[in-house]
Amino acid sequence: MQSLQEKASEWSGVDSADAFAIDNTNLFQKLGLQTFINLSTNFYNRVYDDEEEWFRSIFVNSKKEEAIQNQYEFFVQRMGGPPLYSQRKGHPALIGRHRPFPVTHQAAERWLHHMEKAVDSTSDIDGDSKIKMMNFFRHTAFFLVAGDELKNQNGRVPCKHGASK
Repeated sequence: MQSLQEKASEWSGVDSADAFAIDNTNLFQKLGLQTFINLSTNFYNRVYDDEEEWFRSIFVNSKKEEAIQNQYEFFVQRMGGPPLYSQRKGHPALIGRHRPFPVTHQAAERWLHHMEKAVDSTSDIDGDSKIKMMNFFRHTAFFLVAGDELKNQNGRVPCKHGASK
């Protein structure tokens, strides 16, 4: 049986070494807090304005300002900065926190579409950082899809937090 990480690599086309290359550079020190705030704001503005109703509906019960804060705090923490997310909300536990949402292949691709546009339009993110971040985002999106499929098969959330370091 494939692990969630193996499925994420297969489905995303990003091997684990490339996905976790973010661990070899402190992107928080390199880019700074404001860059992550700008990225998350840009991303969620796109998500909440998405022309696809099915995708927007995933976020209908979330407040945009809270979603922005959750995301940038997680990114800061995961990419070398202080543990802002964990201090406020506890362990990231990505699969468990995304359990209420339909994390399908289609939703992952749509999420990645908006994230790539947001990364590309956030001017403070250099080319090398963009590649590392998008590899991590792509792999993690499909890690969540694998977790969602496993949850749907056996009705419970797996306890391995691989991508949520």
